[in-house]
Amino acid sequence: MTGRLILASNSSNPGGEYLGHLEEAIRHHFSDSTTVAFVPYALADLDGYSATAEGRFESLGVSLESVHRHPEPARVLAAADGVFVGGGNTFRLLDRLIRLGLVEPIRDLVAGGAPYMGTSAGSNVACPTIGTTNDMPIVQPPSFDGLGLVPFQINPHYVERDPDTPHGGETRRQRLAEFHEENDIAVVGLREGSWLDVGASTVLRGPHPAVLFRRGFESMAIEPGEIPDHLLRKNAPPSGML
Repeated sequence: MTGRLILASNSSNPGGEYLGHLEEAIRHHFSDSTTVAFVPYALADLDGYSATAEGRFESLGVSLESVHRHPEPARVLAAADGVFVGGGNTFRLLDRLIRLGLVEPIRDLVAGGAPYMGTSAGSNVACPTIGTTNDMPIVQPPSFDGLGLVPFQINPHYVERDPDTPHGGETRRQRLAEFHEENDIAVVGLREGSWLDVGASTVLRGPHPAVLFRRGFESMAIEPGEIPDHLLRKNAPPSGML
């Protein structure tokens, strides 16, 4: 694991305000940051999205500056001491990160100890690949490789199928099983209102358990609290060997 990260499933809970469930986490996470760079490229309305995020961070006592307002966004990242990558469409977000030359500046920022926060698509791109996003490929990025800030995958907005609701397509579990037919990376299914606090260890925070999926093993529920590091690596041992 490298850096200090908050990787959240969502930015707003139903009926709640934007980033409301993450208020205290944001204050603590960016307490030593003077300027936090905002990466808004997951949505099309860059000005509107940035205004919302900047206003919310300001209300929490944190200065946020959107990289899209500058002709050379990489310079904003180079001068920042924190970064927030917002949610939206993961394919569009990664496409813009690659084409604007922002992948290495974000990696360098985090490797230098600056805090990273992602919500939804911003959490997806922090992983080795964006292969466990729920989004439609509305654009085709040059690569599906993510930032690789953590060695595991995240599936945000994770839900189980309601047995009382007719559904003829694949469940989320089936789609993640398909991912593991081709890949050997652990996947954390994050429910709404939950996030991973990553530093020296990885801690699940929020009110709900997560679900851990590993190739060749049964899925397992993860209660809020520290997640044993070996479970998040490739070829993790069975749950009975914790």
